[in-house]
Amino acid sequence: MEQLSLFDDRKSSAPLASRLRPKSLEEFVGQKHLVGKGKILRQLIEKDQISSMIFWGPPGVGKTTLARIIAGKTQSDFIDFSAVTSGIKEIKEVMAKAEVSRKMGIRTLLFVDEIHRFNKAQQDAFLPYVEKGSIILIGATTENPSFEINSALLSRCKVFVLKALEEADVEELLYHALKNPMGFGNQRIGITKEQIQAIARFSNGDARTALNTLEMAVLNGVISAEEITVTDEVITQCTSRRSLLYDKSGEEHYNMISALHKSMRNSDPDAAVYWLCRMLQGGEDPLYIARRLIRFASEDVGMADSQALPLAVAAYQACHFNGMPECDVNLTQAVVYLSMAPKSNALYAACEEAKADVKESPAEPVPLTIRNAPTSLMKELHYGEGYQYAHDTKEKVARMQCLPDALKDREYYRPTTEGAEKPVKEKLDQIRKWKKNG
Repeated sequence: MEQLSLFDDRKSSAPLASRLRPKSLEEFVGQKHLVGKGKILRQLIEKDQISSMIFWGPPGVGKTTLARIIAGKTQSDFIDFSAVTSGIKEIKEVMAKAEVSRKMGIRTLLFVDEIHRFNKAQQDAFLPYVEKGSIILIGATTENPSFEINSALLSRCKVFVLKALEEADVEELLYHALKNPMGFGNQRIGITKEQIQAIARFSNGDARTALNTLEMAVLNGVISAEEITVTDEVITQCTSRRSLLYDKSGEEHYNMISALHKSMRNSDPDAAVYWLCRMLQGGEDPLYIARRLIRFASEDVGMADSQALPLAVAAYQACHFNGMPECDVNLTQAVVYLSMAPKSNALYAACEEAKADVKESPAEPVPLTIRNAPTSLMKELHYGEGYQYAHDTKEKVARMQCLPDALKDREYYRPTTEGAEKPVKEKLDQIRKWKKNG
């Protein structure tokens, strides 16, 4: 029997992840909530009741592999289609071929990777063929289908959410790669349990990243007559920088800023700093984060700590002056301060209620009393008549209506008793009570 070398062309011509792609559900790792015994997707596959669907999940969790398994299990022609390199012309050519196959009693499973990259016209081109049953469409996307897939096409597809693999699942894949002849099963590889765990942790739930990292580590190992030894130094080099899932224009962008905002609102500085660093490491513009902190300072802290806003503005200026990576600690200071500041959304609530009245109510005229009267005509029309200069009063407040008549009793700002807003509330309560009793 011929001994395969690690560098044999037949063995190394394809990446490790491609050579080890599972061929059946039994070999498939992860996504137990979908393909575990008795789960809905497994039942649809086993009963051959597959219809068009969208696989939504992060990279390297098995979207393409699962589509190939479905094609094999359901005896369908499998066409792998890329939204990056194909246009409407290619779609129509594939659809015509699928229509011929349908008339011959052969189903076509069309797998479209990164389907969110297709524009509306390209996505619409699939519709008649999906409705007619010429194809079973399986689209894969890392973006939220609700935002990226046309509603007409999305309504004809079942969406399945695939999750990042657990570390235990990734470790299982790595050990399988070391034992499988299509992997490194014909070689003696010296690698420790701790090194396997380090690769699994580094992969962040991405099987492709894990297998590629293992392959790189083995190919750069120390070769002897007995085995190839993977050193800690090689592992460190191969796992020096993890590519975090973060799309600055996609859903993760909004998920992360939401996590930061809500952690600060919940007075959780640990979580807030973590999400801040996740965004910065993912390449987010620090000035964008600083702008969100300025908004937070007024929306969630407000008058409870009036220093929150100038501090957030100072953080923005610091980011502008320093840039990355030096400004990370400036943002951390602001995030921790805002997390620990007393919270009040009274300003936000007042603003929203006033905006609603402005939008829904007629355009109310400014009361004559508080209008300026720079001309004699305006004075004749009673502009400014009855106006009381607050500084001339003993209380420094005048009993004068400043809201339009239709809204004269409205109270938008309702201060809380949190932090520095408590004395503001006490003062405003006194003013309102004094005005009503006048």
